[in-house]
Amino acid sequence: MTNDTRVPSLALVAGEASGDLLASLLLKGLSERWPGVRAAGIGGPRMAACGFEAWWPSAKLSVFGYVDALRHYRELLGIRNELRERLLKDRPDVFIGVDAPDFNFGLEAPLRAAGIRTVHFVCPSIWAWRGERVKKLASAADHVLCLFPFEPELLAQHGIAATFVGHPLADTIPLEPPRAAARANLGLGEGDTVVALLPGSRRSEIRHIAPALLGAAAEMHRQRPEIKFVLPVAPGLADLLSPMLAEHAAGLPLRVLEGRSHDALAACDVTLIASGTATLEAALFKRPMVITYRVHWLNWLYMKGRAYQPWFGLPNILSRDFIVPELIQDAATPAALAREGLAWLDDAPRRATLTRQLTDLHHTLRQDTARRAGDAIAKVLQA
Repeated sequence: MTNDTRVPSLALVAGEASGDLLASLLLKGLSERWPGVRAAGIGGPRMAACGFEAWWPSAKLSVFGYVDALRHYRELLGIRNELRERLLKDRPDVFIGVDAPDFNFGLEAPLRAAGIRTVHFVCPSIWAWRGERVKKLASAADHVLCLFPFEPELLAQHGIAATFVGHPLADTIPLEPPRAAARANLGLGEGDTVVALLPGSRRSEIRHIAPALLGAAAEMHRQRPEIKFVLPVAPGLADLLSPMLAEHAAGLPLRVLEGRSHDALAACDVTLIASGTATLEAALFKRPMVITYRVHWLNWLYMKGRAYQPWFGLPNILSRDFIVPELIQDAATPAALAREGLAWLDDAPRRATLTRQLTDLHHTLRQDTARRAGDAIAKVLQA
């Protein structure tokens, strides 16, 4: 039994840029609750800035889909096995798996069986597809920290303890987006029409999605030469993007940003964006968006028909309605993306309605996540 006044030792695993961001926000809150808290495992630069000791970088887990995972299977398995043995030896007070369920479940289960407390942060989207993962979650986690309000009740049906903690981004992103400041930071004028292109943070996403977004930008520019474009790219992916820019975006008024996705979202009038955590960020910035996604055709064959609901993007899933358009796989053509993006620019009443809807969503998710998560983790430690 752990006293809440004692500083616990934590182990975390966060995959890719979105997990690094979520984990860094969580660590800041836990550091306020337990000053001097120690945390180590797999993480990214944002976590490192919070004092996290990264034994491996989170980029090692930045794979998507079965084709991509098979290519890296041996390396990922080796990392997980080595990490498991290290944690079984060092025995942290609690292990927190941040998203990355396919990697973390296989780590959490043996740690939990050995008596190490396990918390999974971000309920896997069993309500969207791959519902069979709930069985793995039940054996892997002592407690689940849920981002969305409907998830604890769903998990309770399977005997899984869970707490709705809200979304940490809803706490950090202001209710009124700093549009003017972001535009000044990016050298954009107040009267400029700005479109943000967000193709994702994985290498596979850049390969499959960026060409379509750049093609859409070229078509939008052909119809509206005054439009300016910004494209934030995750650290380490600029080399992959460069030849695509030369092929699809030559002569476009486009600025590539190293990171800075929040500046891009705050500054833009509309975004063409890959489905994922970034769509929730765009929603919290109250930005009109066109959600898109493309994967390797083998991944699509597996995924197609296995979804439990008609929506892909988080804003639509949480609203239970198509409040923003989605163009997935073969529908994600440059012409279609450009058409939907321009439609947002031409419809002020529609944009105003969306702003109201996304503001309501922001209030729902703004729950002081760090405090709620800290309370839940403290209870797990005291159990």
